[in-house]
Amino acid sequence: MPRTPVVVLSSVDPVERDATLMSLLLDAPRTVAVRHDIHDDEEGTLRRVVADATGVLEDEVLPLEHACLSCAVREDAVPTLHRLADGPWDTVVLALPVSAEPLPVVRALGWAMRPGDTLAALRLGTTVTTVDLATLEHDLLGDDLLDERGLALTHDDRRSVGEALAAQVGHADVVLVEGSSSVHAVASDLLDHVRATDGRRVDGRHRVRLPDLTAVDHAPTTAERRLDPAHVAPVPGAPTRNGVWTLDLHTDRPFHPERLLHGVERLGSPRVRSRGRFHVPSRPDTMCVWEGAGGQLSIGAAGPWGHRTPDTRLVVTGTGDEAPALREAFAELVLSEPEVRRGYEPWLGRPDVLAPWLGDRAPA
Repeated sequence: MPRTPVVVLSSVDPVERDATLMSLLLDAPRTVAVRHDIHDDEEGTLRRVVADATGVLEDEVLPLEHACLSCAVREDAVPTLHRLADGPWDTVVLALPVSAEPLPVVRALGWAMRPGDTLAALRLGTTVTTVDLATLEHDLLGDDLLDERGLALTHDDRRSVGEALAAQVGHADVVLVEGSSSVHAVASDLLDHVRATDGRRVDGRHRVRLPDLTAVDHAPTTAERRLDPAHVAPVPGAPTRNGVWTLDLHTDRPFHPERLLHGVERLGSPRVRSRGRFHVPSRPDTMCVWEGAGGQLSIGAAGPWGHRTPDTRLVVTGTGDEAPALREAFAELVLSEPEVRRGYEPWLGRPDVLAPWLGDRAPA
């Protein structure tokens, strides 16, 4: 018996999300949508709406039992999808709360769709995110916070709009684009520099048909690799004629811990999208990760390098004149050749100045 496909939809724009959802429902009458939204982040409630082309079938407000919204969504989505799997539907569209990152939910759904599991009658179709070129450059590179727009998922959600948007377009199989690429040429080029290079871009929601989104299964391993800092790579090609560029800052040298601590704003504060990995001589076995967008920078430890050769690689995309200063800062913040020749042993007994970012160093 054919398994019913589930298309997962995300966005940072509630209008774009709902317009896309309505378009998909009208395009295929035997489609049902499950939409989740934060109903009241102070009281901790989640609203679930189930609808098809004829109208609303269910509208329920549920208590949030987890501070983690992704946990709450997937714990409600799984039993809801299980119920709908027995209905007369050819396709299910799961619309995530605005600003939600799709990876954790998609991962949980994939597990539940394994043979013999709860959602074995369903399969993951395409993951889709929607963007508007008119606002994309400001959304991705500006410093607006989600809570300033009323889009925070919880009362302590301090993510920027750019952080949420970068996670969505970086993970999506299909990016559905509204707006004219000729009118918003910089934003159009910027999107092509930051979206998944093995994904698809579709301009105009009227140009996407639901069968196109269900013909191919979502590949979880491929999608997770898109966001994995261990596999970050630059977009091939030179700067565009509209001034959008991507730098590949790459070396086998580690960052100098003290210089990074005091000079991180030189790489992390410009109006750019940056991501990658690095290592430091004070903990040579640890892969450190770098994620920057929307005026915010996140640095942390991602575990051991394993069989990989440690390196330092930041891929940075921008639309202004920041590139020369970024190259200079990167060159000055990594160890010099004389410092590398001294070896790493002297660093291991020194105070770990990066512990506030990376956590405590494991005992030798």
